[in-house]
Amino acid sequence: MKKVQKPSTALFPVPSVMVTTVAPDGRPNIITLAWVGTVCSSPPMLSVSMRPATYSHGLLTASKEFVLNIPGAKHLREMDMCGMVSGRDKDKFALTGLTPQPAQQVKAPLIRECPVNIECRVKEIVHLGLHDMFIGEIVAVHVDETVLLDSGRVDIGKVAPVTYAGGQYWSLGEHLGEMGFSRKG
Repeated sequence: MKKVQKPSTALFPVPSVMVTTVAPDGRPNIITLAWVGTVCSSPPMLSVSMRPATYSHGLLTASKEFVLNIPGAKHLREMDMCGMVSGRDKDKFALTGLTPQPAQQVKAPLIRECPVNIECRVKEIVHLGLHDMFIGEIVAVHVDETVLLDSGRVDIGKVAPVTYAGGQYWSLGEHLGEMGFSRKG
């Protein structure tokens, strides 16, 4: 079988999330991103990447704080809308009906409807080309208790996170196993 593909962003799926920032006048904004990921466990850090032309890029560059909000599939329409219009022109909270909620450690708000919210402070900005990567240290995590298992871990099935692949949104499929299952008898 022949396999050929020119260099591209062929990694899939990637998380689809809503990132909140805040303007100097206190007005919050939401951007939908898929170029995100965990980059370090100690100290806990994640990255979000966006084009410098976006309104959120300017806000994030100025404030150096953001919240990564993980929506469930039931908020797919709102998430898509936040990626289709600019915060320069529209109040995305008013447009979507989502609710800003004060964060504990940063000025950017949480999105109340998202079951998981991760507050971050920017530690580094890496200029990559078309996108800049903001590496954020995680300073607080909020998880809705309704999506927690008795063990305290997040029940991914209850969150129903959305992934992005090839210009399409996807839900996660079935649970296949726990890490390390191959080493067990």
